[in-house]
Amino acid sequence: MAFTGKATYSAGTTLPELAEDVSDVIGLISPYETHLLDALGDPMREARSTRHEWLEDELLANKDAVNDSTFSNPASDTDFVVDNGSRFRIGDQIQIEGSEELMLVTNVSTNTLTVVRGYAGTTPENLADNKVINILGNAALEGDDQPTARFTNRSRCSNYTQIFTASIKISGTDMAASQLSLADELDFQKQERLRELIRDLENTVINGGQPSGNPEGSGDVRRSMKGIIQNLSSNVVHTGDSGFPSGTELDEEKLNYVLRKIWENSNGNVNLIVVGGFQKRKINAFCADSRSYGANDTTFTNMVGIYESDFGVCRIVTTRWMPQDAVLLLDSSRINVLPLAGRSFHYKPLASSGDYECGELIGEYTLELKNEAAHGIIRDLSIS
Repeated sequence: MAFTGKATYSAGTTLPELAEDVSDVIGLISPYETHLLDALGDPMREARSTRHEWLEDELLANKDAVNDSTFSNPASDTDFVVDNGSRFRIGDQIQIEGSEELMLVTNVSTNTLTVVRGYAGTTPENLADNKVINILGNAALEGDDQPTARFTNRSRCSNYTQIFTASIKISGTDMAASQLSLADELDFQKQERLRELIRDLENTVINGGQPSGNPEGSGDVRRSMKGIIQNLSSNVVHTGDSGFPSGTELDEEKLNYVLRKIWENSNGNVNLIVVGGFQKRKINAFCADSRSYGANDTTFTNMVGIYESDFGVCRIVTTRWMPQDAVLLLDSSRINVLPLAGRSFHYKPLASSGDYECGELIGEYTLELKNEAAHGIIRDLSIS
């Protein structure tokens, strides 16, 4: 090659004499991780309709509550009203929660119980309205006829599918031109839009809701799925609720309060604690006071990835899409994110009417959350 006398800093100003120094990797800063979906994993089946349904059942209740504020002598009255008289049978041993007194039910009339006070030599204690009653079990008579059959009704639960879409349109010129750091602009756009849709799916699985009218959707109403938070009702605890530990800072006492509540009211096995960044730092601080380091340690570790309590071993999942004031406690075995059959995320090429290539990324998914009483949530925690 002939000598030109040009220096490198003056070359390439008018002619492409020097190769461009551009990395072959495109840096992506926007968050798109979906840690909750990763923890739940792929479902074993598909939804078969836009309204996905499943059945739930429960055992006969062995708890009720006093519904009587008219005791003449709370320590000796043998008749009182309860919330649900149908839960009791003659021969039931019952006990007020927190009391040592046993009582024996001798008659049930609608919601009024007649009992023997101080049964089995126990000491009668004062009754009060709203006290929880535990039904210990029924003592049947020897040789007696069979009791009246009792049963529960299975409930039919459902959720609707939601369509997630993103369009792609690339000009013919853009398709033909050489691109920095990529081989195919269309493929690159597919990847970017798919990341966005999966990100939005996780966000909707956590926070999504359904329209109050026409949840099945119509030409004017968009069909949307109900997310985890919107599905929960039994174990929803707010700071300041009666009986809940005082304060708004997340600590072990508050976390174990809800874990115990779920354990007492269901056979759910909570194995996921889902939090945002702020509450994750609070969990990391649970054992900060008990950490110790040797003189030669050069790494400071301040992270809790698994929390083991009396009520289960829980993996801690941090996701950006959780409300910062909330902590979700989930039994992952009862949660599935299902695609409608044949409608998992895919690319659909569309007819072009001009000098461009176009298409649409489409996916249709729903959330199956079984036995909402097996899960829980803490709300209104401090975020600063």
